[in-house]
Amino acid sequence: MPEPGPGEVLVKITACGVCYTDLDVLQGHWPIARFPVVPGHEITGVVAATGPGVSWPEVGTSVGTQILGDSCRHCDYCVRGEQILCRQKRFTGIVMDGGYAEYAVLKADFVIPLPDGLDPVAAAPLMCAGLTAFNSLRQAGITPTSRVAIVGAGGVGALAVRYAVAMGARVAVISRSNRREAAAREMGAERFIATEDSDPAEALRAWDGGADLILNSSPSTSAAAATLTGLAPDGTLVLCGYGPEPLSLPTEPMALNRLHVMANPSGSPHDTRDTLAFSAAHGILPELTPIDLRDANTVLSAMAKGDSGGRSVITFN
Repeated sequence: MPEPGPGEVLVKITACGVCYTDLDVLQGHWPIARFPVVPGHEITGVVAATGPGVSWPEVGTSVGTQILGDSCRHCDYCVRGEQILCRQKRFTGIVMDGGYAEYAVLKADFVIPLPDGLDPVAAAPLMCAGLTAFNSLRQAGITPTSRVAIVGAGGVGALAVRYAVAMGARVAVISRSNRREAAAREMGAERFIATEDSDPAEALRAWDGGADLILNSSPSTSAAAATLTGLAPDGTLVLCGYGPEPLSLPTEPMALNRLHVMANPSGSPHDTRDTLAFSAAHGILPELTPIDLRDANTVLSAMAKGDSGGRSVITFN
């Protein structure tokens, strides 16, 4: 069992989500990764011990943490509470040991208390999938009058649909096939676009002139690029999912329609607090399958083949 040092807490882990980023790390897509490393960054648990100088959180507090595990604490971004933009940030499960373990040592400043009544197992994916979806919508300027298109209806995409609907927006879902249409409409999507049947940009333009915001949650950069001309003037394409290929965009329609492209790298601790509070207030929790730690490799292998079939969460008794 590791021991917490100054400014650290030892967390007895309750649950850890299996995220596509974990697979990216194992496949070598994160050159900053430190090996060997314990993967996993969608972590919930209970503080079991505190290191020197830590007065909060107290032992016994239910907490969670996101992929952002540490930062320099003194740059302009850190002092403004935007630690996710710190040039010296460090990632849990990539350069710091993460949650595929019974215990983890985490920085006290980067753990978040769980709202009362929030199921810690269901809350684990909110630490990354939920945070990324919620904060991407917020950073892109969603309003109650927005038309929002979500590319991909998997873990991040499904949460993005529910968040956007709860924020009052009109929502369309773009997916490869019609397989997820019923689920998307049940979550509140008013339109469903299957790319195997129609051009997504053309279908979006037919939606009252286009989407104000397109959120790409799929691990494909080209899937995002294919939707760009489906934006309404002054619209924004935000990448919270992408692949290793470069992003190629048509410049003329971008210039003529003042289109925006941005990406969002998860969020800072205050964003995680807001995500958890919003999720608890609106009853937004992911659909998940609890698994044992010994099943993690099987799930990661299925994810690599595109056969994961939902969000898996490692649980510890």
